Amino acid sequence: IRETGSLLVAFAVGALSTVIGTIVAFSVVPLKSLGEEGWKVACALASRHIGGAINFVAVADTLNIDGSIVSAAIAADNVVVALYFAFLFYLAVPSKVAKQKNDNNNTEVTTKNVKEDTIEPLLGEEIALPDEEDRVPITTSSIAYSIATASCLATLGSALTTALCPNLSSLVITSILTVVSATLFPRPFRKLRTSGTALGILFLQMFFAASGAAGSLLLVLRRAPSLVAFSALQL
Repeated sequence: IRETGSLLVAFAVGALSTVIGTIVAFSVVPLKSLGEEGWKVACALASRHIGGAINFVAVADTLNIDGSIVSAAIAADNVVVALYFAFLFYLAVPSKVAKQKNDNNNTEVTTKNVKEDTIEPLLGEEIALPDEEDRVPITTSSIAYSIATASCLATLGSALTTALCPNLSSLVITSILTVVSATLFPRPFRKLRTSGTALGILFLQMFFAASGAAGSLLLVLRRAPSLVAFSALQL
């Protein structure tokens, strides 16, 4: 909380805006074609826009949304989000002042590096950037430790979920365990940050590839065109 500062406030405002936007979008496009699954899909998509794909998976699992509907929702939302981000990137054109400032900063950094870097690194020696001093390279050992740590946390989270809240997704308690463990034992988890992030992104992309393979945008437009309309209006 101390490090996030105003970013936490911006996240809270964005999350609240997403919830309000979802309620308004669902009142306009109630997703009647999905039956009882309509409100569940709306909640899952709202959680995705607030906290990312892992939130979508957790909410979909908790609410027991049908797999075919999950694939359809991902397919529809991915298209809308892709167009939305393309529009944002189009709007995010740096101003002349920002370009000039970046050019001046790059010139100063280059001049400073020429003056200070009198010794060149040896061939094969890893160069640590200023903002990556604690970065640990990805090795076979770090990958193995990351997978072992994640497996232990997932198993423990699943066991606790079964014992305490059988109807709750195990992702919730597993996430809490991971955050608590990383807070209590920051040094060992810091060593797994680089490889763990890479593996997490890889497996998350595999999930979307598997889910997307089971869904067809044409099928979505035929069976539930309201999903596309809802996603667009929600954003």
